[in-house]
Amino acid sequence: MALHPPRSTLGAGSAVLLAALLTVGCERRLTPAADRGLAPSQSPSTSLSEEDSPSMTDAEQPAKGEASANLERIERTDAEWRKLLDPEAYRILRQSGTERPFSGIYEHDTRPGTFACKGCGLPLFRSDAKFDAGCGWPSFFEPLDGAHLESVRDTSHGMVRIEVRCKRCGGHLGHVFPDGPKPTGLRYCINSVAIVHEADAKKDAPAASEGGTSPAQDDAK
Repeated sequence: MALHPPRSTLGAGSAVLLAALLTVGCERRLTPAADRGLAPSQSPSTSLSEEDSPSMTDAEQPAKGEASANLERIERTDAEWRKLLDPEAYRILRQSGTERPFSGIYEHDTRPGTFACKGCGLPLFRSDAKFDAGCGWPSFFEPLDGAHLESVRDTSHGMVRIEVRCKRCGGHLGHVFPDGPKPTGLRYCINSVAIVHEADAKKDAPAASEGGTSPAQDDAK
C-alpha cells in the first residue's frame, strides 16, 4: 500500500514518546516480527528492570491538535463486556490478547475512512496514516488524536514495551514501536479485532460504516 503524504510534522509529544521507547531498548525491526514467530505485542525489545525503564504519561503521547471526542470514561462490569463483545473481541480488548498474524480483516484494508475502537466507538486512526509494515497486523504511523489513546508500560513476556489502550473504555489495542516511517518514526501495531472501519461519507450520500459498529454505536440506535 502506498504511503500517503504526512498530514503533520513530528510534534513534541511524538518526540518524547520516541525517545522514551528508545530508552527502554526497543530495537529497530530488521525483519517482520511475524517471520520470527512474534505477535504484535512481542516485537523485540531489551528486558529491563522496573528501575531502568521510564513510565509513560498521557502528556507524552503524540497529539494531532484535532478536536477530541467525548473522552468520559466508560465503566462496565466484566459480565457486561462479555455480553457486548464477541469472544475474540473480549479476549483481545479486555484480556490483552493478540490475534494471529496475517489473520485480521484490516491488515491490507486501503479504504478511506476512520478506524474506531470496537469497544466504544472512539475514533482512533485515519486510513491515510496506515502503512504496510509487513508484520501481519494493521499498522499506523500516528493516531487521529493522541488524546484518544493511553500508553501503559508493559513488562509481560520478559520484555519492556509500550501498550496502547483506548482512552475512553480502556480496551487493549496493541503496542507502539519506534520503527515506523516518517514523519513520526512510530509504528502503532493494532489488532484488527479491536477496531472497526468507518468509511468516509460519499458526496451527496449519508455516511455509512463498512466495518461494522461498536457496542456503543449499537446502543445509540
